Amino acid sequence: MTIRLDPWGHFAIEEYDKLFKQFGIEPIDKAIPLLPKKHYFFDRKIVFGHRDFDKWLQALRNGEKVAVLTGFMPSGHTHLGHLMVIEELRFLQELGAHVKIVIADAEAYAVRKLSREETIEYGIEYITHAIAWGLDPEKTEFYFQTAQKTEYYRLIQMFSRKVSMAEMEAIYGDISPGKIIASLTQAADILHLQLPEYGGYKYVLVPVGADQDPHLRLSRDIADRFHTELGLNRPASFYHKFIRGLDGNKMSSSKPDYAIFLLDKPDIIKKKVMMALTGGRATAEEQRRYGGIPEKCTVYELYMYFLYKDDQKLYKLYKECVEGKILCGEDKRIAAKLLVEMLTEHQRRYKEIMEEGIVQKIVKIPAF
Repeated sequence: MTIRLDPWGHFAIEEYDKLFKQFGIEPIDKAIPLLPKKHYFFDRKIVFGHRDFDKWLQALRNGEKVAVLTGFMPSGHTHLGHLMVIEELRFLQELGAHVKIVIADAEAYAVRKLSREETIEYGIEYITHAIAWGLDPEKTEFYFQTAQKTEYYRLIQMFSRKVSMAEMEAIYGDISPGKIIASLTQAADILHLQLPEYGGYKYVLVPVGADQDPHLRLSRDIADRFHTELGLNRPASFYHKFIRGLDGNKMSSSKPDYAIFLLDKPDIIKKKVMMALTGGRATAEEQRRYGGIPEKCTVYELYMYFLYKDDQKLYKLYKECVEGKILCGEDKRIAAKLLVEMLTEHQRRYKEIMEEGIVQKIVKIPAF
């Protein structure tokens, strides 16, 4: 079965292994030993694949100028799926990389049909969450797509010369004028850091979910075509698995009942977790007899992605589940308690940053 990757879709990818053969994504295994320090996202294969991440890590080791570029489409409130990317950025900044984050407000306006006011309000929220989670506001660049300099917009126009409609359809499938502009703008986001005006970073890494790989494939092809003219090199990338929504599909702001938002109140978090899809059996008796299936459980993913960073604790929970020693109700109550604790502390920091007006001090906010 052929997998189609849709950067604007809402469905989870079920068979990540197929991406290696179909799209040429490399398994993450060989790149892991080059990491200067460990992170459980890599050890647990939450980050499962890459393109030239090993080359980027080698450049980091050699003391070259390296940068990380990724972004968020401000089409809704920030949830745990976005927090995965923020955690990756925090880790990469800790390694010594320059981090730059785009708020894709132009894309949200054109593709998601949000108002300008909404895209900016959500964008400020995303930036505030990133700082609250641990990104250093003095060492991180944030920008809105609609508040950039001339050199950035010029790239979009230049890129359009060397991309055909047939190529866009082959990469993205169903395409529209808004999506074409959004895709070329994404390429400018990914590649502009290599320009002298933006730092001249020749080693750029883009950490994203696997659904965003079409943008990376397009950007790498464009870099090849503009290597001589603009001195562009192929960007590197790595890909993480989705944390699923509590209904089993990709966590999305458009399905609020099944997403854990970072500003959800404790009672809402508890309610959502208690209603989550699990890998449990039909009855408690069957659960004790046959055990549960953690691989199908959205609550187990909460532990794996955020709640249990200790591998021993995670393995113990996995074993108790498959042996029927823990039932879904108890599992959910523990997860809800831990998630409330984690997000309550995060919300405290978020509130402080909002009250201090840090975002408005460090980011050029577009006019409506």
